[in-house]
Amino acid sequence: MRLFLNPVMLKEYKLRFRSFKSFLGLMFYLLAVSIFVVGFIFLNSQSMGNSYVRPDTSRIMFMVLSFIQLGLVLFITPGLTAGVISGEREKQTLTILLTTTQSSGAIIIGKLVSSVSFLMLMIFASLPIYSIVFLFGGISPLQLLTVLGYYMFIIFVFGSFGVLYSTLIRKTIVSMISAYGTALFFAAGTAFLLLVSLQFSNGAQGFNPVSYFFAMLNPFAVLFGIFEPGALKDLGRQTGIQFPLWAAQLISYTLLFSAAMFMSIRKLRPKAGSKR
Repeated sequence: MRLFLNPVMLKEYKLRFRSFKSFLGLMFYLLAVSIFVVGFIFLNSQSMGNSYVRPDTSRIMFMVLSFIQLGLVLFITPGLTAGVISGEREKQTLTILLTTTQSSGAIIIGKLVSSVSFLMLMIFASLPIYSIVFLFGGISPLQLLTVLGYYMFIIFVFGSFGVLYSTLIRKTIVSMISAYGTALFFAAGTAFLLLVSLQFSNGAQGFNPVSYFFAMLNPFAVLFGIFEPGALKDLGRQTGIQFPLWAAQLISYTLLFSAAMFMSIRKLRPKAGSKR
């Protein structure tokens, strides 16, 4: 428990959650999501020439909102975590932080959790807006909880990449560019390579691990599979690999997260590590 509730984390919480700008940003975020949901329902009901919303329309709205929020997660997370260590180094406070009794693991975990906590607060705060779909049907509570859990998982994985770059790179701007480049590769690069690999296979069914590998690394592909399991079955028939795509991503992302956290902890005190 001391590893997760340490002075570094408590200090970061006070700095982030006592700022008026943070709650102002949360208000505008919820306002934008609410306008999107209400506008989507209104425009769809008007275009259909009736005053009701069908369950399939509600499901489409939930899917679109989920993909938009996943894109926001991938866009915001690197900016929150890419300067947690390099920022301390630029302010010349990292040396003071390292002279405390806190271990490297406590510092890294405290920085990661405190950095992504505001983003998780935004997601949890939007749950009442998400729950509007239950009024019209089309989405089960299990799917909502699955999407929410997937967001949490993605936040910590990509947050660990930002912390790693912040530990290895001295300049915050370079660290942030590297973190955004990594997020862009996983989001857009793997999607492009997936389409290219499927084109080379010409839709023929057989053993095609390359396409499966790129689909496994893409967050949007797994999120789409949560809503449309049949699409992943078609991908499994084309690649010849029937192992669940979400399980493959869970394993691979967990390994990447563990490697990023391990390297961040080891590289935080490189001199002390070399002496041991």
